Amino acid sequence: MGRLFGTDGVRGLANESLSPELAMRVAAAAAQVLSRGKKRPVAVLGRDPRASGEMLEAAVTAGLTSVGVDVLSVGVLPTPAVAYLTGLYDACFGVMISASHNPMPDNGIKIFAAGGHKLDDAVEARIEALIDEGVTGRPTGAGIGRIRGDYSVEGTHERYVEHLLESTGQDLSGLTVVVDCAHGAAAEVAPQVYREAGATVIAIGAEPTGLNINDGCGSTHLEHVRAAVLEHGADLGVALDGDADRCLAVDAAGEVVDGDAIMAVLALAMRESGELVADTLVATVMSNLGLHIAMRAAEITVLTAAVGDRYVLEELRRGGYSLGGEQSGHVVFPKYGTTGDGTLTGLRLMARMAQTGSSLASLASVMTTVPQVLINVAVSDKAAVAVAPEVLDAVAEAERILGDTGRVLLRPSGTEQLVRVMVEATDPAQAQQLADDLAKRVAAV
Repeated sequence: MGRLFGTDGVRGLANESLSPELAMRVAAAAAQVLSRGKKRPVAVLGRDPRASGEMLEAAVTAGLTSVGVDVLSVGVLPTPAVAYLTGLYDACFGVMISASHNPMPDNGIKIFAAGGHKLDDAVEARIEALIDEGVTGRPTGAGIGRIRGDYSVEGTHERYVEHLLESTGQDLSGLTVVVDCAHGAAAEVAPQVYREAGATVIAIGAEPTGLNINDGCGSTHLEHVRAAVLEHGADLGVALDGDADRCLAVDAAGEVVDGDAIMAVLALAMRESGELVADTLVATVMSNLGLHIAMRAAEITVLTAAVGDRYVLEELRRGGYSLGGEQSGHVVFPKYGTTGDGTLTGLRLMARMAQTGSSLASLASVMTTVPQVLINVAVSDKAAVAVAPEVLDAVAEAERILGDTGRVLLRPSGTEQLVRVMVEATDPAQAQQLADDLAKRVAAV
C-alpha cells in the first residue's frame, strides 16, 4: 500500500479510493496506536455534512468499537470543534470525517491525538504500518466498544460556542457581517457565535443538504460573499470552507483579504495587547513576500514552516508562539485551539475592527501584496517531477532572473498529483511569464 496520509489526513473519492472498508481499517489501526494502553479508551467522532459522511461515520465507528474504543459521536461540527472537544473530554484521540474544501464527492479522515493535537509523521507511519499488517487481539463480549450516550450532542455544540465567545470579550454591536458557511460544518455554529457576540449576521451558504458542500460557495468561491457584502452594505464578509478550519475575508468594498493580510492584522493586534509571544508570527513558505515586508517594518519576526497547518502547529509548539497560519486562511491561536479555526479567526478579526473603530480595508492596508502567480500542474508522479534535473535547472534560472525582486517556489501537492508552481515578483508581467515558463517545463517532464 502506498502512503495514505497526505498533508491533512487520509483523503480520496468516497466509496472508491476512500472506501468504508479502508475507513474501518484506518480507524482500527489508529485506535490501537493512540489508545495509550487504556482499558476503556474513548474517541470523539465528528463529521461535516457531506452525504458520504454518514457511510464513513458508520465505518469508522465500527472500526473503533471493534478494537474496544468507546465513541462519543458529536455529529456535524467543524474540525476545530472536534479537536477542542477531544481535549475537553480528555479523550484518547479524535476523528473528523471531512474533505475540507474539496468537492462533495471527496471525503477524508483527520485524526487528532490526545489533547486535540494533529499527528506527527512518525505516528502516521506507525498507523499506516498497522493498516498494512492488520490489527490483532480484537476484544469480544463486554470488551467491544460502545457508542456513548451519556451526554447530549446539543451540549457539545454549546460548549464549543461558549469556548469561542470566551476568546474575546469584545462586543461586536454595530458591525454587520456576511458569513458564507459553504453549506458545511459551521452552517449553524458560525452564525450563532457572531450573533451572540453582538454582530448583525447575514448567513449565506448555510443550508447544507449533504450534496451542496463547497458547491460554488465558501472560501474557494468568494464571488458570492463579495456580492452579498455589497448588496447588504455589510462591514465585511467572512468565508469558511466545508469543515470551517479556514477563513478568508472581504472588506466593505468587496476586496479580498486573504490569510496573509488577516495574520498581519491580528499579529499587530496581539502585539499591542501583549499576546504575541516573542513578537513572532509563524507563516509558511507560501505566504506572500508582502507579509514579510510588513512584519519586518513592524519589527515582528516571521518564521516559515512547510505548507500545512500541522507544520505551522509544530513550529508554534516548538517555540511556544501564539499566532501562526497560512495564506489559504488557516489561522491558529494555540491559546484557544490546536488547529486552524475559521469561525474563531473571523471573530478575532471583527473584534479588532470593533476595538479600533477601523474598517477592515484600513486595517489590512498595513500589508501590500507582492504580485503572485500560482499554477497547479497535473503530473503522473509529483515527487519525481519536483526533483527532475531539468525542472531544478529551470527554477534556478528563474531565481537568477528575479534576484532580490521576487522569489520562486515549486512543491508537490500534499493531497493530489499536482506540482504547484509559484512565482512572486514586483513586476506582475514578469511573474506571469516566469510562472508560465516553469509550468510548461514541469508539464513536459
